[in-house]
Amino acid sequence: MVDAVKVEWSDLTAVVTLDRPAKRNAVDLQMLIELRQIQQDAEQRRIRALVLTGSPPAFCAGADLAGVREEDFHSQLNEVLRGFTKLSCVTLASIDGPALGAGAQLAAVCDLRVATPDSIFGVPAAKLGLVVNHWTIERFTREMSWPVARAMLLAAKTYTAKELFAIGAVHRIGQLGDAVEWANEISQLAPLTIAGHKIALESSAGEPELDALVAQARERAVASDDAREGREAFLQKRTPRFTGN
Repeated sequence: MVDAVKVEWSDLTAVVTLDRPAKRNAVDLQMLIELRQIQQDAEQRRIRALVLTGSPPAFCAGADLAGVREEDFHSQLNEVLRGFTKLSCVTLASIDGPALGAGAQLAAVCDLRVATPDSIFGVPAAKLGLVVNHWTIERFTREMSWPVARAMLLAAKTYTAKELFAIGAVHRIGQLGDAVEWANEISQLAPLTIAGHKIALESSAGEPELDALVAQARERAVASDDAREGREAFLQKRTPRFTGN
């Protein structure tokens, strides 16, 4: 079976590419299984920044449920979406082309979004007679804003990356190379700090069970070698060298 997802690992970063260009990278069950494994591999490798992108001509044009039970597909999709939010590394979506339906969901669960100006975001559920799950709707309202989420969900409106950049829902306008460069920059930041902040952000976004983990992450960071390195580098006016210890 040909892999539906390609991954390029480096010491501190990874570039993950949805690779079903003939289907405009529509997400199928096999792709979801591979993405879940890559998430687990990223944690084991202690990757600090992960870029998610799609082979041209799309980022991801939706879902492909052909040949699978809808319940199985949505269960696996939910696991993958939540899996991205739980990664300790920073995740960046690099979008060039349509990010629709499941593609918009994948973009929304990434921490940061870099997109070409004419890339299109949307949720066509109202044209298909479907209802998006509540967790995803909550995510869209936080990441895209209430007004944009309402228009996407209630009027099936699409937005360009240029429009979303104007309100902060897309963080940078650019190509894959720009996203990879940003990921490399982020990979030099203190990984324990990033992990703690990610837990705190998810907790503030309505995951109260994470509160205890936020406190633990703060304590671990304060007592770490990285915290000492950060202070020493600041005093010595040099670039810190973080190890994650």
